[in-house]
Amino acid sequence: MQQNEIAEVLNRPLSQELLARDLTRLAYVAKDGTPRNVPIGFTWNGSEIVLCTSTNAPKLHALRENPMVALTIDTEVHPPKLLLIRGRVELDVVDGIPAEYLQMNGSYEMTTEQRVEWEAGVRALYDGMVRIVVTPTWAKLIDFDTTLPSAVEELIRQRAERSAA
Repeated sequence: MQQNEIAEVLNRPLSQELLARDLTRLAYVAKDGTPRNVPIGFTWNGSEIVLCTSTNAPKLHALRENPMVALTIDTEVHPPKLLLIRGRVELDVVDGIPAEYLQMNGSYEMTTEQRVEWEAGVRALYDGMVRIVVTPTWAKLIDFDTTLPSAVEELIRQRAERSAA
């Protein structure tokens, strides 16, 4: 997929709405060769998805070995709205707490007092974190109205061809 095609998908209004959410599912190949799919907070900076994790997270070993990942950002309603992204990660070890980590947790409902307490707990727990920066190499938006999974699109096309014959 070309960069301009990826940008076109990611710049659609529904994609922007999904990219403003706090939670994605990160799929990667674990060190033992088996698949993993974990929920993780994220932020979108306009060109990359930034995830943050502890410096001792097991997924870091796997991502260093195989930096290719898949992300799913979706809604909890029917029909679901899905943004599927594949990409390559770069790992960036930082001292302290990355601004993205504090930002990505910003839409959870917390009172001001709860937020202050949560942030103090985070700062006390982590000396540093790892930013997992995903550069998209492929993207697809599925809204079940104007776009469908490719297998469903193919079934519809085949049915139309049979009807036309």
